[in-house]
Amino acid sequence: MAAGNTATGNTATGDRAAFVLVPGFWLGAWAWDEVAAELRAAGHDVHAVTPAGQGERAAEAAPGVCVDTHIADIVQVVEGGGLERVVLVAHSGANMAATGAADRIPGRIARIVYVDTGPMPSGMAGIDFHEPEARAELERQVAEEGEGWKIPVPPFTTDAGSDAGSGELAGLTEEQLAVLQERGTPQPFGTATQPLKRPDPLPATPRTLIATTIPLAAVRAMAEQGHPVFAEMTGPGWTYRELPTGHWPMLSRPRDLAALLVEAAAR
Repeated sequence: MAAGNTATGNTATGDRAAFVLVPGFWLGAWAWDEVAAELRAAGHDVHAVTPAGQGERAAEAAPGVCVDTHIADIVQVVEGGGLERVVLVAHSGANMAATGAADRIPGRIARIVYVDTGPMPSGMAGIDFHEPEARAELERQVAEEGEGWKIPVPPFTTDAGSDAGSGELAGLTEEQLAVLQERGTPQPFGTATQPLKRPDPLPATPRTLIATTIPLAAVRAMAEQGHPVFAEMTGPGWTYRELPTGHWPMLSRPRDLAALLVEAAAR
């Protein structure tokens, strides 16, 4: 297991929090560099995780890498580092592993923060979030371009002459898009297809949603309409913040994201 550099000390004390930052698909701990720097400058303890098969651990990618593998990576960072009162931050596809880790070691987790993502209901896999056509396209890409077990790195590109992305790529410069393209690594498909079996009852871990590409009003509307995924993002124990930008706020708005994480940790 690899982790980024950390500030001196292992536990959250006083106003100091212990952050564990987990990147989404295709990324390594490097994606958190600017956010981590802001958090450390504010006096917090920061551990940025690179899950097996991603980033600088791409050589560890294999057909057997799955959600359980990444849960074990996160648990090792927390337990191996003797961390307590952890603020566990999950971006995008890291939601499954971070949720599973928080379920496994609830006594060490003070709060879990979901960045443009959220927990899936028990028994569902990440791929189940996709609509049928999108799921079929993803399965095609894995079969034809990913040797049957890897999700290829998507094209991080914008229209010619654009100085920033739009939609999921909103707020990203052409330079940042190039970095994503160059440093992104294929994602083990098992991290998208393995369902997560959650305990019953669920731990009462406080949770925060930082919504970036989907407005909070839309999240609440889909929850009220009975969408099984969004229904998991409402109820007691939840707090909410919006950060209007694209799907990679650690790159497009790192200072603002860090400020929201500090705010969440202080609750």
